[in-house]
Amino acid sequence: MSNSITVKVPARLHLGFLDIEDEGGRRFGSIGLPLTSPETVLTLSRAAVTSVEGPDADRAAGHLRGLCRHLGIRSEHRLIIEDAIPNHAGLGSGTQIALAVSAALRGLHGLPPDITGDALLLGRGARSGVGIASFEAGGLIVDAGRRHAGSLPTVVARVPFPEEWRILLVLDGASSGLHGAQELEAFRSLPPLPREVAGENCRHALMGALPALAERDIAAFGFAISAIQRNIGTHFAPAQGGLFTSPRVKKMIEALARAGAVGIGQSSWGPTGFAFAPSETSASEMVRVTEKDHADGLEIRIVGGRNSGAEIIARQFNLVGS
Repeated sequence: MSNSITVKVPARLHLGFLDIEDEGGRRFGSIGLPLTSPETVLTLSRAAVTSVEGPDADRAAGHLRGLCRHLGIRSEHRLIIEDAIPNHAGLGSGTQIALAVSAALRGLHGLPPDITGDALLLGRGARSGVGIASFEAGGLIVDAGRRHAGSLPTVVARVPFPEEWRILLVLDGASSGLHGAQELEAFRSLPPLPREVAGENCRHALMGALPALAERDIAAFGFAISAIQRNIGTHFAPAQGGLFTSPRVKKMIEALARAGAVGIGQSSWGPTGFAFAPSETSASEMVRVTEKDHADGLEIRIVGGRNSGAEIIARQFNLVGS
């Protein structure tokens, strides 16, 4: 049995809902992609007294307590969060830290993983299945929504993301996306997504984004993602104040598009914006030529798509006095 478990989990882009209503017996449906950075990294080990430290410690501590109760574990632990995906930035931080704590606790105590069961227990995957699927494996992910409130969205497609392509992330640390009660109220107050818009989104995903990845056609991929983003952004605009949560991110993303980036949009409720480039070199050049548009407080990261899921590392060592 291991003395400590380190778990590294990826941030994810939510590239858009395909549908929202429950016509035909399913609700939501979405498309997304795990990233090489940022990521949440945490280590769980045995201890005389339980302690949790690092960014997002309160949330992680709550997950640890709930899982210990659920699994009947009475041991004490030390949980160190070395790095964390930014909160309420549209990058899936909540799902990833919940599943990371679950994987670490089960691994430390020699219990089999139960990603689906623990995700439901910890309240994850209520609308999108991309975060849970990103924990399991990588690639561009399409889920077909959930059949009922007690189920998780079903993943129906997973396509490898080209290793050479890059994603430009535009992060605004001074803003945050809708979350918690505000997010729930937004879904309650928005009108139904028109059936023709849902149909268009599904067509762009199935007949646009997925074959474009297989063919490594970044222009076609970008066209499909931008179209889905435009449709969903227009629908959510009354709740988030426009197509983008952050006007500064919107301005920067539009500048990157003029510089040649494709597939522009906002991940989930934002404020993080994204765009795609065919290579590291071209992405760096896009950032360079848009330098005049960089606003104070905005951060631009060039990252890759991730074709693998969470990394779980078990360590054994001799305890002092053993």
